[in-house]
Amino acid sequence: MITFPNESAKYRTAREKLLRKEIELRFAMEAVAEARRALPQGGLVPQDYVFDGLDDTGRPSKVRLSELFAPGKDSLILYQMMFPRHPRETRDVATGGETAKLARQDQPCPSCTALLDQFDGAIGHLEAAGINFAVVAKTALDNLTALCRDRRWKNMRLVSSAGNAFKRDYNSETADGAQIPLLSVFHRDGDGIRHFWSSELGFAPTEPGQDPRAIGTCEILWNLMDFTPEGRPDWHEQLQYAGHGAGAHCH
Repeated sequence: MITFPNESAKYRTAREKLLRKEIELRFAMEAVAEARRALPQGGLVPQDYVFDGLDDTGRPSKVRLSELFAPGKDSLILYQMMFPRHPRETRDVATGGETAKLARQDQPCPSCTALLDQFDGAIGHLEAAGINFAVVAKTALDNLTALCRDRRWKNMRLVSSAGNAFKRDYNSETADGAQIPLLSVFHRDGDGIRHFWSSELGFAPTEPGQDPRAIGTCEILWNLMDFTPEGRPDWHEQLQYAGHGAGAHCH
């Protein structure tokens, strides 16, 4: 047992009780991950979807889903972001950078953008570990690359599905065209590319007032807030904050 300076016996007793709950949570998370890995084979992707993306020289090109898999790397984490934002989104739009030139309804979701800010630094580590990562959005490729420059993303592989039905087919777009955030994983085997898992928790029923937390275990921002006495505030991510302007270059 450890202690910290000037803590009371009451604090230590409560902390030890909480520690037992944290251990239970760790076991539960590991059990869920094990059950996820044991899922039966998912469905084969019905076609090699063609996206708009950038080639190795940074020029616009057609990119197939199969080309998002690097040689020897057979798993692809694909974040399907809300860009354009949901029609009922009321948060402020970007007021600086290239993204500010877009109409309100065409701008990106602030929450998706904040999540990708957090993911960008992890991508190099993922790729070194043998895992591919990419982002797909319904908006035009020019809008995606503009957002990349505004956010100073350095590692993000971005593709546009404006010319195909990928997001509709994989439950990230409603019948009326509204965008839905979804984290999906695809795996390549001898038969082709298969869907392995998606963050379906966002579609599950919730208790009144409960946040669905569809990919809550990997949302760094909100998990950090959970460590504080205040917990998660009544607050939402924004595209820009006072004192923080747009970035400069996308690599």
